[in-house]
Amino acid sequence: MRNTTLCYIEQGRDYLMLHRVKKTVDENKDKWIGIGGKFEEGESPEDCLLREVREETGLTLKRWRYRGIVTFVSDQWGTEYMHLFTADAWEGRLRQDCDEGVLEWIDRERLLTLPIWEGDKIFLRLLDEGAPFFSLKLRYAGDRLAEAVLNGKKL
Repeated sequence: MRNTTLCYIEQGRDYLMLHRVKKTVDENKDKWIGIGGKFEEGESPEDCLLREVREETGLTLKRWRYRGIVTFVSDQWGTEYMHLFTADAWEGRLRQDCDEGVLEWIDRERLLTLPIWEGDKIFLRLLDEGAPFFSLKLRYAGDRLAEAVLNGKKL
């Protein structure tokens, strides 16, 4: 099982998104995702969040909020506990080159029309609605969302 972070950095109605197009072996290949990555030894969710955002974007977060935990269960990629954050204040200049893909500010409504994981639409809606801290389990069969459970109740 892996622990990861994912952050949606907000600027007005836009999120800073990463279009994963650079790696050949990538469970997120060609998808649009937020900013984040895997925990390193000894890191807390916040440590991982700050490091991953700095590495991928060049930005240093100044204000963020821990929004929920998403348990991904995949028959291809195993199980992952993703610690979900939003952020709305930062310092620094956005990198023009990112090893993971292409960074772009995307309007929240347009984001739903781009290639994203089906389950991401659920937690993006929860973020947009200002939902309190939540636990979301998403089970995938291949690329297909087979089950979604929010706070212990099937959706």
